[in-house]
Amino acid sequence: MDTLGLLVAVVVTAANVDDGVAAPEIVGKLRPAAFPRVAAIFADNKYHNLEFEAWLQEHSQGQWHLQISSRPADEVGFKPLPIRWVVERTFAWIGRCRRNSKDYERRTDSSESMILIGTMSLMLRRLRPPDQASPEFRYPRPVKA
Repeated sequence: MDTLGLLVAVVVTAANVDDGVAAPEIVGKLRPAAFPRVAAIFADNKYHNLEFEAWLQEHSQGQWHLQISSRPADEVGFKPLPIRWVVERTFAWIGRCRRNSKDYERRTDSSESMILIGTMSLMLRRLRPPDQASPEFRYPRPVKA
């Protein structure tokens, strides 16, 4: 996702797949020519491995670099980090879609599709002009016989 929280690519893997190992699969969906303004890919400590950094440099021809966002060493307790709150906020938006609130899918490709459909509705809502409010929904009143 980008810094606005809009989904750029999605990959769903099994729970036993390490994030750092699956990272080339998700970043491999992005073409550097399609994203010329991207300079950094933000990640947490799980993605901090030399193999992924080497793969990223090779894949992006040096255009992108990995920037690890981690909690300061002297910090105790919860502290929101500058970039990671965007990810958590986007996960909350995606989780609002009923189909994405729990893991209903049996296959990873159908999970990816449901996430894409959910984020499409988010993006479509952003495209609607702000002056056009949707009409209030009301159930029709029963007709008395």
